[in-house]
Amino acid sequence: MENRKKVAFYTLGCKLNFSETSTIARSFNDEGFDRVDFEDVADIYVINTCSVTENADKQFKQVVKKAMKLNEKAFVAAVGCYAQLKPEELAAVDGVDLVLGATEKFKITDYIHDLSKNDMGEVHSCEIAEADFYVGSYSIGDRTRAFLKVQDGCDYKCTYCTIPLARGISRSDALENVLKNAKEISAQNIREIVLTGVNIGDYGKGEFGNKKHEHTFLDLVQALDKVEGIERLRISSIEPNLLKNETIEFVSKSRTFVPHFHIPLQSGSNDILKLMKRRYLREVYIDRVNKIREVMPHACIGVDVIVGFPGETDEHFLETYHFLNDLDISYLHVFTYSERDNTEAAEMEGVVPSNVRAKRSKMLRGLSVKKRRAFYESQLGTNRTVLFESENKEGYIQGFTENYVKVKTPWNPELVNTLQEINLTKIDEDGSVRLEFLNKLMEV
Repeated sequence: MENRKKVAFYTLGCKLNFSETSTIARSFNDEGFDRVDFEDVADIYVINTCSVTENADKQFKQVVKKAMKLNEKAFVAAVGCYAQLKPEELAAVDGVDLVLGATEKFKITDYIHDLSKNDMGEVHSCEIAEADFYVGSYSIGDRTRAFLKVQDGCDYKCTYCTIPLARGISRSDALENVLKNAKEISAQNIREIVLTGVNIGDYGKGEFGNKKHEHTFLDLVQALDKVEGIERLRISSIEPNLLKNETIEFVSKSRTFVPHFHIPLQSGSNDILKLMKRRYLREVYIDRVNKIREVMPHACIGVDVIVGFPGETDEHFLETYHFLNDLDISYLHVFTYSERDNTEAAEMEGVVPSNVRAKRSKMLRGLSVKKRRAFYESQLGTNRTVLFESENKEGYIQGFTENYVKVKTPWNPELVNTLQEINLTKIDEDGSVRLEFLNKLMEV
């Protein structure tokens, strides 16, 4: 038996990156590599990078260091968004041998026939305009849910964002290919699929390599709802201007789509939204939330918000704070603005001092805790379905209801990857919710 080479992966950033790492991992498998954990000694370490936050840059260096500690002779490859934006910078990091940009990352196995260490990382990255073809992917790791990529790239020009520079133009997977991937996932006893992309509401653009919209996001949602064997479908982040009433109404009556929406807001001030070049004003956002509440009162609504954007005065921030406080939402993802090279915002006046950014971020995180608590309290006494995860956390098993309430109950291995009918009873001191099984056989 020949000695098979071992490969390990580390993913920084978003769900989309996780789905792409899984696809890249399967290509290594096809080439005869064995996948091992990143904590194990491997011949190759592949790091899928992110460029969205400042932290991701620092994390990359730490991850490389960790790989080198495990095996100083290992071959280290960097792929992903940061690799496309700053390939030379990554190549100069001690230990990095190969840097692949947006179009090359899915062909990584073509580049690694020689695994000898390089003095300086070798760079293969395209002009981002060449990233105009689509590579479908999905992730299977945690067996209870999978991330299915349906779209890539973005045509929006938000002034703070490097994603169009890192991932290219908006393009979509062919509908039949998405359905084929969804069937493959459901055949592996996975109960939940999360749809992911850079701008998934733009789905359908570029499906056949042109700019025409052959299908819409609503077409995609309706087609996926009919796939046999899938029990739950969840929409990840979707722009408020692309989340149409028809989609919200369809989800409310759907067989598989769950009542959970994550809708980026970024600011509750119209002045700041205009500076950000977002494609809506706060009135549109209120409209989306009201529509969801009208047809799905129990839905979970998550919000992305950025604090400390250039020009954000105390008044603008308080406008955002009060806007969110008054809005019937369930939780916030708070991002502290950080300057990014080659973006319009990096050149803007009115830079907010970092201590002020930190204070605003803390205030909104506190608001998020309050919002989540109020949402969980509103769900107590209701009957829900929970999908249990596979980890034993200090003697408890955790899971999420269809409307994204985090629950826990004493560990029972028979519950792993099962859907159970439950009643939500009380909030625990750690913030998760305790439950009673409606099917008494499951009581431990």
